[in-house]
Amino acid sequence: MEWWIPVLIVAAAALAAAGIAQYAFVQITQMKGLNHQQTFEALERAGARLREFYDPLPKEEVHITSHDALRLNGVVVNAEQTSAKWMILVHGYTTSLPASIPFMEMFLEEGFNLLLIDQRRHGKSEGKYTTYGYHEKHDVAAWLGFITSTYGDNCIIGLHGVSLGGGTILEYLSLPDPVVKFVIADCPYSDLTRLMHHQMQRLNHLPASLFLPLVNAKMRRKAGFMLEQVSPIRSVKGSSIPAMFIHGTGDHYIPPEMSEDLYEAKSGLKQLLLIEGAAHGFAIDTNPGLYKQSVKEFVREALSCRSSPVNSIEPIPEPLWQEEAEFVGLSLTEAPNT
Repeated sequence: MEWWIPVLIVAAAALAAAGIAQYAFVQITQMKGLNHQQTFEALERAGARLREFYDPLPKEEVHITSHDALRLNGVVVNAEQTSAKWMILVHGYTTSLPASIPFMEMFLEEGFNLLLIDQRRHGKSEGKYTTYGYHEKHDVAAWLGFITSTYGDNCIIGLHGVSLGGGTILEYLSLPDPVVKFVIADCPYSDLTRLMHHQMQRLNHLPASLFLPLVNAKMRRKAGFMLEQVSPIRSVKGSSIPAMFIHGTGDHYIPPEMSEDLYEAKSGLKQLLLIEGAAHGFAIDTNPGLYKQSVKEFVREALSCRSSPVNSIEPIPEPLWQEEAEFVGLSLTEAPNT
């Protein structure tokens, strides 16, 4: 055999590995998102009739600047009656703030003012990379600061997030002195390393032990964070703030086991709601009555609590979780309603 043949094979394999890692990195952090109009259209194709509810509402577009100088966009919808209660609604990967509209009515009925936000790199908000809560948790903190500075320190604030939004609001709990009264995480991930490992191994049939370190290195070099720095289950373990976890049993993108694990790790007031047969991001569509009533009951109970939240987040990341035989993870592309 000519000496250059094995060299060529090794070089080709290295190029292929680098190409796959680059593709995965882009899919994970920079996948093209939907603007507001496209988000409306995607939801309407799925059968939602959101404009009839949303368009007549009086609303105000608002903006803040993130800790790293990005312009972030949001929309404020005030409650019918003057209220100190606020909900921040956080959408998922590749969509934008109209994806939060299906969750508005139940909170408006409970007397909450609403703030719908475009996450960084989504909708009308600036940003280059999605970091799964690493930077986004600080964006949530900035939005909380906007509410208290604009509407008063006596505001009572809760968080609701779906998919990426669920992971983001749980990561917020790792910050010192969180000011929210409760969080509601719909189909969240419990640990980013675990999620991406199964994403490669189970859904994309790639050897995670080979490609995940390459992707992680690109994340650190280009996006400024690493997978092991995002672990909502670690944030939940250290927080006594009331938390509700919601998941569809038919979710093949972020499996319900992740919400079950989060629930088990949580101390204090907590609730787990599994919606039978619901796909990723569609729990409220599958059983709206159960979803809305369960959320309302949880919110009332959370607001009746008088315990002071105490955080004890451990600064050292937990070891990476081991592969489980029957675990299904998130594919490189998420569902339209995420």
